[in-house]
Amino acid sequence: MIAPWRRRHRDLELDEELAGHMRMAIEERVARGERREDAQRAARREFGNLGVVKEVTRDMWGGGWFERLLQDVRYGARTLRRSPAFTIVALSTLALGIGATTAMFTVVHGVLLRPLPYPRSDRLMRIAYDYPKSPFITEGGISDRQWVDTRSRYRTFTRVAAFTPGFVTLANAGDPVRLQEASVAAGLFETLGIAPALGRTFGRDDELVSGEPVVVLGDALWRERFGADANVVGRTITLDGVRHTVLGVMPQGFAYPLDARLWRPLRLELAPNRFQILSVIGRLRDGATRAQALAELDGLAAADRARDSVIARVTPLKDTVVGDVTRSLLVFAGAVGLVLLIACANVANLLLMRATTRRREMAVRAALGAGRPRLVRQLVTESALLWVGAGVAGAAIAVAGVRALLTLAPDGRIPRHGEIGVDAVALGFALTVSLGTGLIFGLIPALRATGSGVRDALAASARTMTGRDGRLRGALVMAEIALALVLLTGAALMMESFIRLRRVELGFRPAGLASLTVDLPDATYPSAAAMQAAHQAVLDRLGRIRGVASASAVNFVPLGGPMIRGDIKVDGRTLPPSYLVAKPSVSPGYFRTMAIRLRLGREFTAQDVASAPHVAIVSESVARQIWPDVNPIGQRISNKDVPGPGDWLTVVGVVDDVGQTSIDVHREPAIYQPIQQLTQAFFLGHMSFVVRGVGDPALLLPAMRRALRDVDPNQPIGSIGTMESAISATVAEPLFQARLIGAFSIVALVLAAIGIYGVVAYSVAERTREIGIRVALGAGRGAVVGMVLRRLLVLLVPGVVLGVVGALATTRVLSSLLFDIRPNDPATFVSVAVLLAAVAIVAGMMPARRASRVDPLVALREG
Repeated sequence: MIAPWRRRHRDLELDEELAGHMRMAIEERVARGERREDAQRAARREFGNLGVVKEVTRDMWGGGWFERLLQDVRYGARTLRRSPAFTIVALSTLALGIGATTAMFTVVHGVLLRPLPYPRSDRLMRIAYDYPKSPFITEGGISDRQWVDTRSRYRTFTRVAAFTPGFVTLANAGDPVRLQEASVAAGLFETLGIAPALGRTFGRDDELVSGEPVVVLGDALWRERFGADANVVGRTITLDGVRHTVLGVMPQGFAYPLDARLWRPLRLELAPNRFQILSVIGRLRDGATRAQALAELDGLAAADRARDSVIARVTPLKDTVVGDVTRSLLVFAGAVGLVLLIACANVANLLLMRATTRRREMAVRAALGAGRPRLVRQLVTESALLWVGAGVAGAAIAVAGVRALLTLAPDGRIPRHGEIGVDAVALGFALTVSLGTGLIFGLIPALRATGSGVRDALAASARTMTGRDGRLRGALVMAEIALALVLLTGAALMMESFIRLRRVELGFRPAGLASLTVDLPDATYPSAAAMQAAHQAVLDRLGRIRGVASASAVNFVPLGGPMIRGDIKVDGRTLPPSYLVAKPSVSPGYFRTMAIRLRLGREFTAQDVASAPHVAIVSESVARQIWPDVNPIGQRISNKDVPGPGDWLTVVGVVDDVGQTSIDVHREPAIYQPIQQLTQAFFLGHMSFVVRGVGDPALLLPAMRRALRDVDPNQPIGSIGTMESAISATVAEPLFQARLIGAFSIVALVLAAIGIYGVVAYSVAERTREIGIRVALGAGRGAVVGMVLRRLLVLLVPGVVLGVVGALATTRVLSSLLFDIRPNDPATFVSVAVLLAAVAIVAGMMPARRASRVDPLVALREG
């Protein structure tokens, strides 16, 4: 095989050699008495096609395939450069489809496909029990007592470790700040296979309740608050008002669980009437299976299973990290895959039209000796160049697309976001998609362009040549219409779901409200009285802010996160044990501030203090459920399992139900107590202050910050903002989903419209002579337009029917993402079909109007 850089020199030698043989043959014939002109013609006939001779000779050298590939690439590049309009449209269409697909693949790969960043992460499992009959345990785990009893009894795991996430206030390291933390058992980091970058992690002695308070810092916190000081180990910092000694710093990128910024040892104090549910992970022994681990877990819970019907679970840790985002990501990946198919179908249609016009060119080349495989390879190479160029551009689009997806997605919704980026795997995917789709969608036009015989291709009229491909082009357009309708239907369903979600009545008026949330540390505020005094001091300052109409407090503000629920006792009545109510505590004026309607009785007042008779206000659904036949005012309820004489609360009012934790579920039953009558600090540490402004509540936020700082300059703010922004955050995910699939569907609609326009316009162009004859015979403009539109309807109607069938089959996967609307909603399907039909008709009307203006003389002369 000759090296590529020497082939040009050998080509020159070959040309000289063939020219020498030709001269010798001519001179020999001239010497025999032939005229020179006759000798030249005879010599050329004897030698035959010099191009074929050269090809055969090069094949004998070896490596001819590489040379031919270079020739095809150079010729294809020149051909594409000579058609800039076609090249730009095709490249842009494909780059958009490949870029969007690569961006979504990057996210799916980073979240779902890539292993967790721990050694042998496939051996890491989450161990848990579900308690289906317990109204109090809504999330699986292992109770603190069971963890203490069984942590050393696992045989299928080399290591097990428990943890519970939470929040902590960091002081004396810059401004006070509220941070995500985790209380972890000794061995968590070893179970994961992660060693500290500095210092050490926890041992069993650090778990002792009497032990010294210690902490391990995350890398980001260490750099942000401690200037990446290598001497931080041994330093003391203040967490929740308590001094903690820094034991170590974890490596960069480690933040398990839940983006924890720091870790403290898990110190359990077991009490008879209290329990805590812990998350537990374990590393399977070599040779052990999930089934064996599940059987072991089931056996360890034999007594609990007999009593509470617990269900053992052993789940790969990766599945728990990813959570419930899998379905959403796969839905969006499917949507972007449809966009890519539409883009490819569009470009395939362009290639078919282009190949039809080049059929004579292919016939001439075939007549000159090129075989069909050679011609097919040339055309496929051209399309592959197009797709590879689109792949390069698509990779650049993917980089921007991934950034946009991660930026626009709601905070915390995409797990493992720090590991997501366009890497070698994503670039390889883009290249594979480019080449794969290029070969598939480029081969059909190539075969169609070279399928006719030389005589037929040279003798055929333009109409004869193009008419053969009409059905294939029409089928591609019908596929585009069907795929676009599937995407549009999904987008319409999700947008309608979002609109209905935003129209839900919450039971209060969010406009004009602003809230500020704090978490008081026990070390600074050791008693309920101290916390109540602090809350009242903040309320007094908030009430004096200019522009505040009213201010109040609630320990669990609506849409503010977790809520305490529990059962109740009713004087003289029996309730089922599964009947649970929310139990918020509020200050006087809370219902007026929130604009929650008072239906019966009175609100809490300043006289409802600890020494006064204890009272409660119930929501409407509680009153209807418990006292359907009597006036609830004056009835007695209790939060105690066995109420004593002083544990009864007298109902003094009834208010509307409120959407407490989410706007996509029914409003919850609730029982309210006055803050000043609470005696347990546990219910007072977390508190939200709500103000109603006379103008824009966002303007009140700086003054609210100052009010808290005046009371306690070391107390950080957990969250602050308007209630409207809180609602927007609650619906951010469905809005993001609707926008994302809506963007995909708009792209699909535009591509489908372009495809329809291209096919109809090309059909008009190839039927110009026929249209001219019809006009010459008296056909009016309306008749010509009708003829063109009938061709459009032949494509539109089957495409819409196929799209409706496809949408009915595929929109079921959106069920979990929809609110208050069925995935087969007839109104949505009809609306989308009408919209798509309207866009198709508009796209087809432009070439139809142009056809109606054809000059018969010009058309017949061109024909």
